[in-house]
Amino acid sequence: METEYDVVVVGGGAAGLSGALALSRARRSVLVVDGGAPRNAPAAHAHNYLGREGVPPRELLAIGRSEVAGYGGEFTDGDVTSAAPVEGGFQVRLADGRSVRARRLLVTTGLVDELPDVPGVRELWGRDVLHCPYCHGWEVRDQAVGVLATSALGVHQVLMWRQWTADLTLFLHTGPQPTEEEWEQLAARGISVVVGEVARLETADGRLTGVRLADGTAIARDAVVVAPRFTARAGVLESLGLAAVEQRMGELVMGSGVPVDAFGATAVPGVWAAGNVTDTRAQVISAAAAGLNAAVAVNADLIAEDTRQALATRRALATRLVFSPAAEREMCDQVLGDRRHGI
Repeated sequence: METEYDVVVVGGGAAGLSGALALSRARRSVLVVDGGAPRNAPAAHAHNYLGREGVPPRELLAIGRSEVAGYGGEFTDGDVTSAAPVEGGFQVRLADGRSVRARRLLVTTGLVDELPDVPGVRELWGRDVLHCPYCHGWEVRDQAVGVLATSALGVHQVLMWRQWTADLTLFLHTGPQPTEEEWEQLAARGISVVVGEVARLETADGRLTGVRLADGTAIARDAVVVAPRFTARAGVLESLGLAAVEQRMGELVMGSGVPVDAFGATAVPGVWAAGNVTDTRAQVISAAAAGLNAAVAVNADLIAEDTRQALATRRALATRLVFSPAAEREMCDQVLGDRRHGI
């Protein structure tokens, strides 16, 4: 027989663990299913998490798992391949053939960073190849930083990174030429611009040393900034008919996410989602907050269902009074019991 839980949380990152913690504290039976491949695994430290500034990402997850387990939450390793509605909730299938049942689902599967196809970028991702100044800017402050423009986002990025260092070079790799106003902005901020295709990132002893152009020119850099496309890891949600949609910053497509309301509810009743699978901009702390927000909504929905079921049982019992003296005695005993407990 399949084990049934009040809530199955798909994804054990910050959003999933935060939601699982709140639900476990609410005395719900909770199972967290996680594939063990956190998006921020290449990074040495997580930042802007109040009270845990600079914590290694895997250490933060280990702490979160311990906290959830302390309130009775359960964990299983594996990848969820699909979910389907069944009577009373959902059947959740794992890649290894196992399945569990859940009254409600909270999906926190995150996103995938689709990186530019430049040799060296993937190998150095999360260490010397960066994307978010709020996550990594302090660590490379005042160093030589290059911004690899692969879209119109390049100028926006390099102007933002100017807050952390004055030694900046914008590489117009495959991105469009700046507008006349943008050229003036770059000049005003003292930002160098290199026009030409980037052939690769160069390294020594596993660390970035510079950027090599297709014409052979090498420019020394300590760090390189890229703009990935942030694609929602939404396979589980797609199996329920929930498609990811484009997320934009102005006219620029940043990636994709699954639409949810302010409490994380999707268009499928009984299914919530939180974190980067719904919001490409969410950092660790905001993903955790979204997981908590969704968990509160999930518990409220379960409370409403529990109350409906209890009321239906009580009314069915009351109807039987007309026909059964035994039922009348049972009803009286229940009412007296409720009164003794202050109900």
